[in-house]
Amino acid sequence: MRILTVGDVVARPGREYIFQNLNKIKTEYSIDFCIVNGENICSNNGISKDYFDMLISRGADVVTLGNHAFANNQVEALLDNDSRIIRPANYPPETAGSGFCIHDFGAARIAVINALGRIYMDPMDCPFRAIEKILDEIVGKADIIIVDFHAETTSEKIALANYFDGRVNIVFGTHTHVQTADERVLPNGTGYITDIGMTGVHDSVLGVKKEIIIKNYITRRRVRFEKALGDAWFNGCVFDVDAETGAINRIERLFLK
Repeated sequence: MRILTVGDVVARPGREYIFQNLNKIKTEYSIDFCIVNGENICSNNGISKDYFDMLISRGADVVTLGNHAFANNQVEALLDNDSRIIRPANYPPETAGSGFCIHDFGAARIAVINALGRIYMDPMDCPFRAIEKILDEIVGKADIIIVDFHAETTSEKIALANYFDGRVNIVFGTHTHVQTADERVLPNGTGYITDIGMTGVHDSVLGVKKEIIIKNYITRRRVRFEKALGDAWFNGCVFDVDAETGAINRIERLFLK
């Protein structure tokens, strides 16, 4: 089974790239299951119903979120009514939606878990304990377990992946918008990459206009961020998983223009 994970889709250039290319990419790489991080797909961050529907129509099976999960006021209804979109599991328990989902695709039952890091991020419940609780809940209900860990620091991502090594099949990182070159299979069999990157404008600072970020660093004044315009690139990662054993046979980073 070939599983595609797609890095944070940023604003109009990112979503247009997805609209035009995701189905072709899935066909070219023989993808069976696709996870897209959609928390930045709106120009002002967050995700709307229209853009969620677009991701699904273009081939996403599950959409994950992050620290901008609730930037758009449509998301609560989405989360409560569609299991194909999940928010980080370590939000407070009263939060709309769920931090995981399970989908049966015949060849395998696939669980996707979303969690937020706590280092240099807004205060949040412990992601380790949140994922632990979900794993207890889904015992015997999933054949493949995948975690999108939306976190700032490499150390927190690597620590979490090693903590769950052998207990989940895949851990991939999102949020930093920079693809890392450390894809590997951990000692107990979990496929891992620290960050799968960003689908958005490459001539930018993490999808934001360069001059705005440079001005912020030079003047130390708060400035209004504006998403960059221009040509987009696609960042993601393909995991080859044995549907019967859950073993990771191959990991391939995707960097497409």
